[in-house]
Amino acid sequence: MEEIPDFWRTEVFHPLSVHFPIALLVVAFLFKVVALKYSREVWERGGTVLLIAGVVTVWIAIFTGNLADGVVSRKICDPTVLKDHENLAWTTAWLFSAGLGVDLLRQLKYPIFRNLLFRLLMILLLAIGTGTLAYTGHLGATLVYQQAAGVYTPSGNCAEFE
Repeated sequence: MEEIPDFWRTEVFHPLSVHFPIALLVVAFLFKVVALKYSREVWERGGTVLLIAGVVTVWIAIFTGNLADGVVSRKICDPTVLKDHENLAWTTAWLFSAGLGVDLLRQLKYPIFRNLLFRLLMILLLAIGTGTLAYTGHLGATLVYQQAAGVYTPSGNCAEFE
């Protein structure tokens, strides 16, 4: 009889950590868009706090994704999807990091950073980042649901659960 593997496997840390940056970064982008329209400090500051938390957690997701890559890359049928997922994840992380950098520069009291151009640059970086985040998530879901990346597949008769 086959043994059910332990839940706390290396490849499981990635899906456990990746959903935080997805939620935080999308909501941070929405806060910044609302702040652009309504010019309310609470939306602006809230977006910055969410963006900081999202950028920290997206780099954690990159780290855990690299750990999972070492386990699942040899077990899936089409590793090119995994490579595309990884490359796009890095692009997404850098886009949001750049957006955070621009946002933090805007917090400084120097007039050059406080103009509308810097605000629009930040919104543009976050908008593109949100798009790449969505497609990265799509590729991750493709890996899990079409190739069972990191997923334990029980035997046909489920004898290991008896």
